Amino acid sequence: MNALAPAEAPQADEAPDAAGSPLEGFRIGVTSHRRSRDLIEALERRGAEVLHAPALKIAPVQEDMRLIEDTRTVITARPDICIATTAYGMRRWCEAADSFGIGEELLETLGACRMFVRGPKARGAVRAAGLADVGISSDETTATLVDMLLAEGVRGKTVAVQLHGYTDVRQLERLRMSGATVLTVTPYRWVKPDGEDRLPRLIEAACSGNLDVLTFTSAPAVDAMWSTAHEMGVYKELIHSLKTNVTTAVVGPVTAQPLLDAGVTPLIPERFRMGALIRLVCEHLALNHVRRLDTASGNIELRGRSLRVDGQPVELAPAPLLLLRALLGAGGAVLSREALSDLLELRGSVHALDMTVSRLRSSLPDGRLVETVVKRGYRIRV
Repeated sequence: MNALAPAEAPQADEAPDAAGSPLEGFRIGVTSHRRSRDLIEALERRGAEVLHAPALKIAPVQEDMRLIEDTRTVITARPDICIATTAYGMRRWCEAADSFGIGEELLETLGACRMFVRGPKARGAVRAAGLADVGISSDETTATLVDMLLAEGVRGKTVAVQLHGYTDVRQLERLRMSGATVLTVTPYRWVKPDGEDRLPRLIEAACSGNLDVLTFTSAPAVDAMWSTAHEMGVYKELIHSLKTNVTTAVVGPVTAQPLLDAGVTPLIPERFRMGALIRLVCEHLALNHVRRLDTASGNIELRGRSLRVDGQPVELAPAPLLLLRALLGAGGAVLSREALSDLLELRGSVHALDMTVSRLRSSLPDGRLVETVVKRGYRIRV
């Protein structure tokens, strides 16, 4: 949220996490399909309200004949090098080959080539399959792996790349431009999920600001959301909201790229793991979206959409809530009517602002908490 308070104004305390429920009062969107239950349960245990709308799901392996065709191509080619990018993709690749009776041939082929892995999880999956790797990316990115291969030379060699649902075309092209023959295998393909109306509802919540954080665990899910927003005619509105009102959080840099390309800067944990993502979301919301202020009407605590006055919960509609958040952020300093009208996107309507202030006052235990400063604006009575 853009601050409206002058720089010298006293600020409401930016409170630390509540010990038991650091996400109480916050609404978080989850777009993942695979392992979504783990993420949702972890967020809900911490007090969050979760809106789940899987943007994509993984196609059943039995239906993925392209995967089997590509696997047979790799077995026939006997590659010199193989890149494993994800643990899940590596396991699914081996399971799919087994289900079609070519699992042993695949393992024999991979055992004869030099295996490189993108990160510790992929390394674990490779070793669980009875294989050994000879190199790992220092930052868990495909780009770094390609740097390593180009440094030692790939001209005239065949490189098999296990993709992870989002093709990094640039890295594949770097290998080809350096003289390698590149074969790709995609152990999981993304398809539209059941219940397709859920994603539009999540997009509407993001556009209206009725969401605090939107999480992504795969780049294709971001692309699917962009596509759906275009179909709904709200793409520009969605991007604006993600830049100003709704925080985005992703599991790693690959997932972040489609957001960065659209001008949206997400939270990215230092360790590309779900647990690290959840901790980062908790820390960000605690530092930026939890406010406490002692006022003449009592102690005010605002956590996302959860307002408590002297410990008692108070229900507020979205517009009055947005207004109160700005006034609390000013810490008792006066906010002009023009600034508040801009914040509420009221296009300078004096009557609409007065009505929102009136609704806020009527919802509070003590309406005098919001004080009118004649010819200047409004402030919290501290």
